[in-house]
Amino acid sequence: MALQPVNRRSVPEDVFEQIVAEVLSGQMQPGESLPSERRLAEVLSVSRPAVREALKRVSAAGLVEVRQGDSTTVRDFRRHAGLDLLPRLLLRAGELDLSVARSILEARLHNGPRVAELAAQRRQPDLAELLDDAVRRLEAQDDPIERQRCALQFWDHVVDGADSIVFRLMYNTLRAAYEPALPALAHVMQAEVGRPDAYREVAEAITAGDSDRAMHAARELLEPATTALAAALDSLEDQK
Repeated sequence: MALQPVNRRSVPEDVFEQIVAEVLSGQMQPGESLPSERRLAEVLSVSRPAVREALKRVSAAGLVEVRQGDSTTVRDFRRHAGLDLLPRLLLRAGELDLSVARSILEARLHNGPRVAELAAQRRQPDLAELLDDAVRRLEAQDDPIERQRCALQFWDHVVDGADSIVFRLMYNTLRAAYEPALPALAHVMQAEVGRPDAYREVAEAITAGDSDRAMHAARELLEPATTALAAALDSLEDQK
């Protein structure tokens, strides 16, 4: 293992981060046993209570299984972890994981139209006004990064309108993974955020309660940038 002594200002957090990095990198494979608490404490130059607290967090994240009186074993995060792991998977050791990025694009294109459909069916009070205001902000914005932020605000309202806790939590995670990349994606996303009329079409369909139209309009809005981003990922993959 490539574990290193940690900064004592945040000992459990640093231990947690190192173990998570080892698991996600594949340095610790599913089924492999972690060193004992005592050994981890020695290697990391920290106390056993700090190691114990960190392991509880790693276990809660679905990455290891802690058995009282037995060894702590690595779990297959693909089967046991939750969406909160997504931002960590997208950027590992400062590098973009292309397969994870592609999965995010697929989820975005699949879920966006369904969320718009639900928002049209449920027609939450005040949603029409919120969507109209979001589109107006988008229309008035020239900066490509700020346009993306306006678009996120628009989808925030649509997700609220869908009134689905599962879609809300999924959206929160996808947004957390996406936001750090706003500057890098500004050019490609212009194909989407540079079309306020397409956002207005989604908003009007939702306001009218026309779920089929809302779903179709959302797909028409999301597909161009999704296709462009997927092509960019394919190009990067070919260069490797």
